[in-house]
Amino acid sequence: MIEPSTVVWTLLGVLVLVAVATAVLLVTRAPAPWAPALAVLRGTLQLAAISLVLTGVIRDPFWIVVALLVMFGVATTTAARRLGTLRTRFLPVVLAMAAGIVVALGVVFVTGAIAFTPRYVLAVGGIVIGNAMTTATLSGRRFVELADDRWEEVEGWLALGATPRQSTADLVRRAVHAAMVPATDQTRTTGLVTLPGAFVGAIFGGVSPLEAGRFQIVVLAAIIAAGAIVATVLTAELAPVRTRPVPTT
Repeated sequence: MIEPSTVVWTLLGVLVLVAVATAVLLVTRAPAPWAPALAVLRGTLQLAAISLVLTGVIRDPFWIVVALLVMFGVATTTAARRLGTLRTRFLPVVLAMAAGIVVALGVVFVTGAIAFTPRYVLAVGGIVIGNAMTTATLSGRRFVELADDRWEEVEGWLALGATPRQSTADLVRRAVHAAMVPATDQTRTTGLVTLPGAFVGAIFGGVSPLEAGRFQIVVLAAIIAAGAIVATVLTAELAPVRTRPVPTT
């Protein structure tokens, strides 16, 4: 049970951090300076709700599946909206994310790298889904931005008889590479620059550092595998453009 004083100090620390971020954005006149504060508020409410829910369902396989499906639905909707209209982007995002997540989690649990238990399925599944969403957003947005910036080049290839997919082949490769940079850098610097949340959480939960490290490297490998598939499949679906795309804000 969390002590009331701990809750108070936690809220105070979060409020100060949010105030600092908002003040900096206001001073620099950045667009949407209140967005981070609203994001923290929303995240706090969502984490509070999911913590209460998971307390009762974390050992029930049925509700674990329901929780993962809800996560997947929210993640795909969020990424699709970042790439344009939900009507045009939802299906490509769903297919790409489903492919990456299913393959990554399948390898993790079929090989026995992590035990196939409800709590591990929820933990690893949630992490992979969240990172797949980020990769989908990054790869999709980068592809659209590149297609817009280099549209004259794309039109030139089309005029020479190239197919829409052939005319954007180089843009696809660049978008995939850009989307993979965060996950690659996170993995490369783990233990030197950052201590990932799964690693720290496992240690706080009483797991030995060696076991926590084993768990974390499996999770990072799963994130990389899922991200590579998501970025490749999504950009391949977006590649056959015939009109100049409009970057989203």
